[in-house]
Amino acid sequence: MKKVNPFVAFALSLVSAVAFAQQPAPVRVKGGQVRGTVEEGLTVYRGIPFAAPPVGELRWKAPQPVQTWTGVRDANRFAPAAMQGGNTPSGKSEDCLYLNVWSPARTTTDRIPVLVWIYGGGFSFGATSDPNYSGEKLAQKGVVVVSIAYRVGPLGFLAHPQLSAENPQRVSGNYGLLDMIAGLKWVQQNIAAFGGDPTKVTIFGESAGGIAVSMLCASPQAKGLFRGAISQSGGSFGPTRATTYPGENMKRLDEAEKAGEAYAQKAGASSLADLRKIEADKLPGGWGVGSSWPIVDGYVIPDDQHKLYEAGNYNQTPILVGYNSDEGASFSPPKTPGEYIESTKKRYGPFADDLLKAYPVGANSVPKTARDLMRDAAFGWQTWSWANLQATTSKQKVFYYYFDQHPDYPADSPKAGAGSGHGQEVSYVFGHIDPANPQTTKTDLAISDAMGTYWTNFTKYGDPNGTGVPQWPVFSKTNPAVMYFNQTPHVGPVPSADALNVLNTYFNWRRIPEGEAWAK
Repeated sequence: MKKVNPFVAFALSLVSAVAFAQQPAPVRVKGGQVRGTVEEGLTVYRGIPFAAPPVGELRWKAPQPVQTWTGVRDANRFAPAAMQGGNTPSGKSEDCLYLNVWSPARTTTDRIPVLVWIYGGGFSFGATSDPNYSGEKLAQKGVVVVSIAYRVGPLGFLAHPQLSAENPQRVSGNYGLLDMIAGLKWVQQNIAAFGGDPTKVTIFGESAGGIAVSMLCASPQAKGLFRGAISQSGGSFGPTRATTYPGENMKRLDEAEKAGEAYAQKAGASSLADLRKIEADKLPGGWGVGSSWPIVDGYVIPDDQHKLYEAGNYNQTPILVGYNSDEGASFSPPKTPGEYIESTKKRYGPFADDLLKAYPVGANSVPKTARDLMRDAAFGWQTWSWANLQATTSKQKVFYYYFDQHPDYPADSPKAGAGSGHGQEVSYVFGHIDPANPQTTKTDLAISDAMGTYWTNFTKYGDPNGTGVPQWPVFSKTNPAVMYFNQTPHVGPVPSADALNVLNTYFNWRRIPEGEAWAK
C-alpha cells in the first residue's frame, strides 16, 4: 500500500474543508431542497421561490402555493425583479416571487431573531438585488436577514370591477401587499431550517417599503406574522382622496376600480381575459398612483389607518420609526416661490395661508423651510402621527428617530442649507458605507455602525438599546424624545414640532364632513 505524505494529506483535507464550506448541505423548504453558498462566515441563499409564478391566469390574483421541484435547487443568484420601468441588477420578469436569506447560524437548531426587508420604490420600482440591500453586514451583527420581492406597478396593485367579481372577498388590488404577507408566511414555515426563530420576526422597509410596513401593522391578514416593525421614511396615516397627493395617496376600492377600467381601456382590452393575454412588457406602464398604489379595500387594508389606530384596531408590536431631514429635496419641489405658493393653495385650500407661514418660502428661492412641507406631508407627519397614535393606544414601545447625517455644505454651495435626502440612510443601516471613499468620514462610519446595532438590537429584544450605543428613550406623549443621527447619535425634541401641529390641523379637518366634501 502506497504511503501518503502527511503534509499532502493535510493540504488535501484543507482543500476539502474549504470546498465543503463553500457548498453547505442542502436545506429543505416548502417546495423542495435548496443549496446556497458560504460568504464571509454566513450561509447565503438567493432566489428561493416562496409562491407560484403569478403569470397567466394567476396574474392579478393572490399569490398561490409554491410549485414543488425535484433534486436540489441552487440558490446562488438573485431572481429577476418584478416587471417595472427601467432596469435592475438582476433583470426583470413577471415571474418574480422569490426571497433571499443571509444567516449567521451554525446549526439548524439555532434560534436566531429574523429581520425581514421590504424594498421601496413608490410601489412601482424596486428589487431585492439592489447592492444597498445586501444583508451580510446586518447578519454579522447576529440576526438572520431575509429580503422579500413583491409585484409592483399595475401588476401589483391594479383594481378592476371584474377582478373584484372573481375574487372570493369581492376585492381587487393590493396584490403586492399579499405577496409580502405570503413571504412572511413562508418565513414562519421555513426560517427555522436556516437557524432562524419564527417567533422573533421583525419587518423593516424604507419609503414605499416603510409605508408597506405600516400597512402590514394595520392589516388583519398579517396578524401574528411578526413581533416588531421598523419603518424608515414611511407611514400611511393620511385620509383617502380621489385626487391623490404625497401623504394622501390612498383611494378607496370603488375609486381604484374606476381607475382600473380606464387602464384596461388604455391597454385596448375589452375583457379581463384579453388584459391577461397581453405580454407583461407590452402593458401600459401606468407607473402612477392611480393603478400602482395600495388601496383601502376593506380586506387587506380595512379602513383609513388613522381611524384604525385611534380605535386600537391594529397589530400591536413595538415600533421604531423615523425619517430624514431633507426628504423634500428628492421630490422635484417647485422651482420658484410663486410655484410653491400656487401648489400649496391648490392642495391645502383654506389651510394654505397657515401652512405658508409655518413653512415659509424665500423671496427668490424655495429653501429648506419650504421643502419641509413636502417632507412632513409625505413622511414627517406620517411617522409623527404613527408614533403618537401608538403611544396613546398601546402599551408597546415606540422609538422615534431623525436622520440628519450629511456634509456641512459651504455657504456659497448650491447645497448650502441642505440636509439628508430621501433614502440616504439606507446604506448606513445596511452597513454599506465605503471607508475607502475619500468623502466618507469617521462620523459616517460611527453612525452606520450605531444604526446597524440599534436595528439588530430591536430585532433581538424589541428595544434598540444595548451595550456600546447611547441610550435611546421610549417616545411618549409626555416625553416625545427623538434619536438624532447627526455626527453622533443623540436625543433631541421633535423636529419642526410647531409646523407639524399646523399640518396636523389640516389632516384633522380633512377627516370631518366639511374636509371630506372639500377634497371631492
